[in-house]
Amino acid sequence: MNEIDNPTIKLDAAQLVRIEAAALEALATRLEGPMAADFDRALGLVIKCGEKRGRVVVTGMGKSGIIAQKIAATLSSTGTPALFLHPGEAVHGDIGGLAAGDVVIALSASGETEEILRLLVTLKRVGDALVSFCCNPKSTLAQASDVVLDCSVSREACDLGLAPTASTTAMLALGDALAIAVSQRKGFRAEDFADLHPGGRLGRKLSRVSDLMHSGDGIPQVAPATPMHDVIYEMSKKRLGVTTVTEGGKLLGLISDGDLRRLLERDGAAALEKTAGEAMNPSPRTISAGELVIRALDAMESAKITSLVVIDEQANVLGVVHLHDVLRALEVVPTPLVQP
Repeated sequence: MNEIDNPTIKLDAAQLVRIEAAALEALATRLEGPMAADFDRALGLVIKCGEKRGRVVVTGMGKSGIIAQKIAATLSSTGTPALFLHPGEAVHGDIGGLAAGDVVIALSASGETEEILRLLVTLKRVGDALVSFCCNPKSTLAQASDVVLDCSVSREACDLGLAPTASTTAMLALGDALAIAVSQRKGFRAEDFADLHPGGRLGRKLSRVSDLMHSGDGIPQVAPATPMHDVIYEMSKKRLGVTTVTEGGKLLGLISDGDLRRLLERDGAAALEKTAGEAMNPSPRTISAGELVIRALDAMESAKITSLVVIDEQANVLGVVHLHDVLRALEVVPTPLVQP
């Protein structure tokens, strides 16, 4: 018998983590084999629930309850309306939040959690389906469930084998797998994720180009016939290192600091005799106002440019987004490889 199999031997941190890792590996093996059909059934119930505008109600007591709250939060943040129902509070009135069309996911390692068993009759009568995350498929909860997902572990990562550790880790991983599988099946996009995460650093990362672009009077723009000295004045005045060339509000081209530098190197003083239409790049990089800022950064870094023109479907200029504004919003260190 080795140290991990003998609960009387004190285990170090690495060994305890390996116990939990082994529990996850065993869970993955079950999902690839005997539990695959059950997982698909649970997935189908949650998707059907969303189609009927129902919610996923996740419940659990104690440590399982904490995991249940996280699963409900992950479902909600990935496009599946969900809420946590405390089983202790449910028997004192909170069960009224459960409605027809809802799917209940109940977490209980033993499957005999008293507070959850008290709710079984109501859960079965009101909700559309009951899915359980359980370590004992013969338990009362498992027998009453429409789908049972096996979270059993060979042992807990605890010297006494008592504290919920490996079992709650398995529940958490299983909840994450279900939430992400549902979002994938529903075609949940990065844009949808951004709409649900407007705050904090993640919100900034998922903000839109429209939030950062220079618009209105802040847009550098000249007409095709504008003389080069006026083009330079407009670029200096707006401080973005570029100017758009427009006619009737529509984008015709772009002139950047780099374009001017290359033009002067090639034509010398004669470059200053040109008009904006003669000097412009007629095929500048553009982006839509509704695009994610992180994608604007990818586009600028891949093209080694510092600005993108923001246009609508008719090529009307809506604004200009600059690399420095994007880096500031994303709190990213600028890369020296980017040239205007």
